[in-house]
Amino acid sequence: MNDNPGLLLATLAASLLVAPLIFLLPERAWLARTSINLGAALLKLGLVALMVAGVARGDSYAFGFTVVEGVSFQLRADPLGIMFAGLSSLLWLFTTLYAIGYLEGSPNRKRFFGFFSLCVASTLGIAQAGNLFTFLLFYELLTLSTYPLVVHRGTPKALAAGATYLRYTVTGGVLLLIAVVALHALAGEVNFGQREVLADLGPEYHPMLIGIFVLLMLGLGVKAALVPLHGWLPQAMVAPAPVSALLHAVAVVKAGAFGIVRVVYDVYGIALSYELGLLTGLAIAASFTILYGSLRALAQVDIKRRLAFSTVSQVSYIMLGISLFGPMGTIAGLAHLLHQGLMKVTLFFCAGNYAEELGIHRIDELDGVGRRMPGTSLAFTMGALGMIGIPPLVGFLSKWYLGMGAIQAGMPWVIAVLVASSLLNAAYFLPILYRLWFKPGPLEGVGAWPEERRLGRLETSAWLLWPALATAAFSLLAGVFAGLPFSPLSWASLIATQEYLP
Repeated sequence: MNDNPGLLLATLAASLLVAPLIFLLPERAWLARTSINLGAALLKLGLVALMVAGVARGDSYAFGFTVVEGVSFQLRADPLGIMFAGLSSLLWLFTTLYAIGYLEGSPNRKRFFGFFSLCVASTLGIAQAGNLFTFLLFYELLTLSTYPLVVHRGTPKALAAGATYLRYTVTGGVLLLIAVVALHALAGEVNFGQREVLADLGPEYHPMLIGIFVLLMLGLGVKAALVPLHGWLPQAMVAPAPVSALLHAVAVVKAGAFGIVRVVYDVYGIALSYELGLLTGLAIAASFTILYGSLRALAQVDIKRRLAFSTVSQVSYIMLGISLFGPMGTIAGLAHLLHQGLMKVTLFFCAGNYAEELGIHRIDELDGVGRRMPGTSLAFTMGALGMIGIPPLVGFLSKWYLGMGAIQAGMPWVIAVLVASSLLNAAYFLPILYRLWFKPGPLEGVGAWPEERRLGRLETSAWLLWPALATAAFSLLAGVFAGLPFSPLSWASLIATQEYLP
């Protein structure tokens, strides 16, 4: 069934067709490449905004065709998918701006931006997928298009990280493929939203459904960085800062978390997931990952590795939220899908700024940087305080609704997990903020910083500074104005009350 397919296809084409254009451009064609990148990002954001308004009105957008008998390629825009598409579109724009400045003067820029566009197109395809087959196609395209970004620098360390990334993600992809084929053999094609298909199967099929669910969680859990499937993520931090931001906030990790949300709510359904006892296991796995990631982050001295283990912890708030049986948990998990993206992309932008402007990579090198780079440090402070859960930043809303969801679901032990995690967040972020603002920095003119470059008239290049400030501002505004229509919290509430838990 095709309903208003033009907007769906145009949105996907806005990034998918950009990639071959960029690959064909000469390496020196900076202006043309920049114009195409920014034009496509703005166009895609505008098209997604039109679909957001349409979905809010009740309009439907769908496109599909039969691949072989019983298997079809399906795209659609529903509240959950369009929320993820909105996140990727907004952050793609800021990450593109940042990457233009970050890679200025670097080799192989057309290769970077070509695969960058393919990566974002894959993410949008995941958001718009209407069934598991289509989801799987774009999910694996994301793996292949992200690998060249991870190994972009071509150093032995980068190549080793890329090999680790492929080992994990390809293995996860194989498990996901097995699960999709097994589910198709059991129940035929299941489009997202057709929860009654599996719910109508008799009790004799429940053991098989549980086994398939475990396979799905293992396959998706690799990209979602569920422990012990997370090992690729800290290794991938050798990639450039825009890639780190893409991995953690826009594409790869979020694709895994989004896939788990799709399976729980749109394939199995929340009622069947609860009946089969799947939610308790998911809650335990998410809680363990939250605490483990926080403890590992506490032990890191490299800024990006600390942020990487923080991602391992923070993304599992999404899985914890959806595993709580009740609308509050759903709202918390879905809102955090966007909240974490805003905060984490800000932190990685700032880490990249410190590295590019001052050559700083370690936490013990940050003393007094707040006075040298106040804008970047202000943005980092807002991201860090949001991760801890300080109001009115968006991280507070996520944790508040998770706590309410735990009470609603009769799982008070989750509150202890949240408190412990918040204390650990404070333990590994507050010392950084203390170094930034309160410790004296090196004396000017005496080799003050590891490798100072003076990239612009401001504290650093405007291409690097303004995206960090903008995403930090969004993380504040999304908290202050959470009650307004189209805020992440309001949109998550719409999903919980109108589509998933009416």
